[in-house]
Amino acid sequence: MTLPAKERARLYWQCRRGMLELDTLLYAFLADGYEQLDAASRQGFLALLDYPDTELLEYLMGRQSHKEVELRYVIEAIRRSACR
Repeated sequence: MTLPAKERARLYWQCRRGMLELDTLLYAFLADGYEQLDAASRQGFLALLDYPDTELLEYLMGRQSHKEVELRYVIEAIRRSACR
């Protein structure tokens, strides 16, 4: 399913963090992996965007593991998209 342009633009704006590492990871995921997520995982992705930058970076760099299984799945999907 292709995202409508308005929704894609909103997501890109939410992913703009001002920290190069986060911007790179999140933009790569939007380009490569977001559309393959199911509805629950998309909600998880939006929840992750509410985390402070430093905490989000710890999860995405693999230095911390999230306690919620659904969010761990989304974090791993983001990390995999960065390796492509």
